[in-house]
Amino acid sequence: MSYTGPDFEPPQPRRSPLRRPLTVAVAALVPGALLGWGVYAAVGGPDDGDGGGADRAGAVRTSAAPSAGASAAPGEADGKKPAGSSPAPTSGKPSASRPAATGPLKGKVVVIDPGHNPANFRHASEINRKVNVGTHWKECDTTGTATNAGWPEAKFTLDVAHRLRDLLEKQGATVKLTQDGDRSYGPCVDERARIGNEAKADAAISIHADGSGAGNRGFHVIMPGPVHEGAADTRAIVAPSAELGKNVAGAFVRVTGSAPSNYLGDGTGLVTRTDLGGLNLSTVPKVFIECGNMRDGTDAALLTSGSWRQKAAQGISDGLTSFLSR
Repeated sequence: MSYTGPDFEPPQPRRSPLRRPLTVAVAALVPGALLGWGVYAAVGGPDDGDGGGADRAGAVRTSAAPSAGASAAPGEADGKKPAGSSPAPTSGKPSASRPAATGPLKGKVVVIDPGHNPANFRHASEINRKVNVGTHWKECDTTGTATNAGWPEAKFTLDVAHRLRDLLEKQGATVKLTQDGDRSYGPCVDERARIGNEAKADAAISIHADGSGAGNRGFHVIMPGPVHEGAADTRAIVAPSAELGKNVAGAFVRVTGSAPSNYLGDGTGLVTRTDLGGLNLSTVPKVFIECGNMRDGTDAALLTSGSWRQKAAQGISDGLTSFLSR
């Protein structure tokens, strides 16, 4: 996802003073998960975000139509509502969950948040308006980034979300999506958090792809930092979200073979941020995953591959399952 805008102001990488002790803790949690990438270490990054990479140059806040190359690639505000409220979905409700099967995740509720919306570019004024994210005001949403060939992040996130939903439902989980291509735009970042809260989700995950510079490669998982201000209070979810993030990151490495980000997280693939409404307003364990960098040719080749996206969904599913089975 491109993190210039709403919930994605670019964080500035820095080393955490807790890195050494956390390295030992993570090594015990995900033994061998990083394959050839060494010991997995948790790190507290400067900012946090509703999907935030180091460089959000690929994000667009205004209505720019997707590139014509998109088809060739593989693979709220009206005068009657308060200025800070999110728009209602086109269907009048968030994407409904489907009947859960019997399995190890029976009784568990997972909310999947596919970042952005393929139609956001048609609603510039709506997605650019500000909503309250607890600590401050940010834009409702962004269009997201895209590959250099024009394939949009919003289509990537929906595809992975569908694959992930199928995998989780086969294990008995009840799965809800914040949007399923059934809305004219959004939802806004505050509503995305609210959907997970109202579902009383056991875990929530927001799916994105980054829009950083060429040469910046790999995935990273964004976890909420401690925030207690305004409507935001993450104190109860910081610890479980960190556990969720470590499980997802370890499984993602193992299943996809992708390395953690080489430009954020000090090689751990774990970043903590406190500026993202989707995390700040959550009352349930939640993380964001940036599956790769759409603006890097090597990463883009993976992100536009259906077989790789299935691996990505499997890795996320395995991480969620490990967390929910604890």
